[in-house]
Amino acid sequence: MDRRTPSVSDVVRRAVEICDPDDADQTLGRLEEQFEDDDEPVTAVENLEERLAIALEGADSEGDNPAVAVASAVVLHLAANPRELDRDPEHIIRQAVAAQWHRDVPDFVEEWLAGA
Repeated sequence: MDRRTPSVSDVVRRAVEICDPDDADQTLGRLEEQFEDDDEPVTAVENLEERLAIALEGADSEGDNPAVAVASAVVLHLAANPRELDRDPEHIIRQAVAAQWHRDVPDFVEEWLAGA
């Protein structure tokens, strides 16, 4: 079966769903809103990290929301691995966190992961 390449909005939406399954985090909602109309195939975006960083500033200006930090890592992971879009959320988070921070995961992210 031939699957279409997910769009940027698809990937961001999935990352937000994974990090906020109860749709309770307004900051993640603002992040998702910034990309809701971005229908460009995620694999065609050359500057996704930069676009994501700008959106993160608008959504979480203090940079202290661990769910946003993990969602950002998930976006980048899924952009690089779009076939994992439908994988188990815990697997996606583990892979994204490992890729983003290797063995130096920030404490506030570790605390969030322990409670998630």
